[in-house]
Amino acid sequence: MGIKDFFLRKMLEKKLQGVPEAQREILLSAMEKNPEFFKRVGDEVKKRVKRGESELVATLAVMRENQAELQKIMRES
Repeated sequence: MGIKDFFLRKMLEKKLQGVPEAQREILLSAMEKNPEFFKRVGDEVKKRVKRGESELVATLAVMRENQAELQKIMRES
């Protein structure tokens, strides 16, 4: 794990504080194994927020659009 990965993991752990530990580890593992998917999702959320959507609405819409791929990633983790 490089320094960039370390800081990314720490940032994600802080964002996921309210999530139970077991689920948090599954999410972090999925993010580490598929960083390009989560980067793409993050970029799309940012675009939607810049267009005026709230972060929550943008995130839910993007995740809904990528639901099949996300389910596949979560099964593999």
